[in-house]
Amino acid sequence: MLEVVVVGRPCLRRRPPFGGDVVAIPVRTPLIGRGDDVARVVASAVAGIARANDVVCVSETAVAIAQGRMIAAETIRPSRLAYFMSRYASALATMNQPESLQLVIDEVGAPKVVWAAFAQVAGRLLGQRGVFYRILGETIATIDGYTGTLPPFERTIVLGPENPEGVAAEIAAKTGAGAAIVDVNDLGAAKVLGASANVARARVGDALRSNPHGNGDEQTPIVVLRGRSAGAKFFLESAA
Repeated sequence: MLEVVVVGRPCLRRRPPFGGDVVAIPVRTPLIGRGDDVARVVASAVAGIARANDVVCVSETAVAIAQGRMIAAETIRPSRLAYFMSRYASALATMNQPESLQLVIDEVGAPKVVWAAFAQVAGRLLGQRGVFYRILGETIATIDGYTGTLPPFERTIVLGPENPEGVAAEIAAKTGAGAAIVDVNDLGAAKVLGASANVARARVGDALRSNPHGNGDEQTPIVVLRGRSAGAKFFLESAA
């Protein structure tokens, strides 16, 4: 039986969005593993918590792990190119870990990765940032480095979830609230990968930039977003 613990703490590391009009409720779950029914787990966890006009935000890592979309780092044999490039990479885990970078090389090919690296250097000389990631796009965005994953998955590289739109729709149907599958980190980046109908994706992303999910061992892959003084439907497209 699921033990549900509402952590209910605001993230104080960054200024809350929307002038305090948002309540973000992190919800703890048991450890999610391969083969788990994410929609069922989420519905059980938020029972009695989520309301019809809330949006239930679920970590894309939890969804991907349940789908079995993960690879043990020890099973990957990085190439010399992956080792070389990872030494000069930024702090982004996907790039500074040769195993994760090798998956990118396998996906798009070494020539494209090398070209993106040269374009990045040229872009920096011209005052442009992020050229490397714009060229490779979702290939990098959907691969999580293993340093930010909760044990026992800390040496596991997690790929992006399959069909996040469909998963969000299933969660919405079982919870009676809006739902979103989200990719959030401690660098202030928050992206909605999939959402149920009428979810205001931009507002959801903005509300999650302070990362109320947490990036450590909080074990809170669910955050329930609720509008407060801004109105009950703040996170729905029908909101005024």
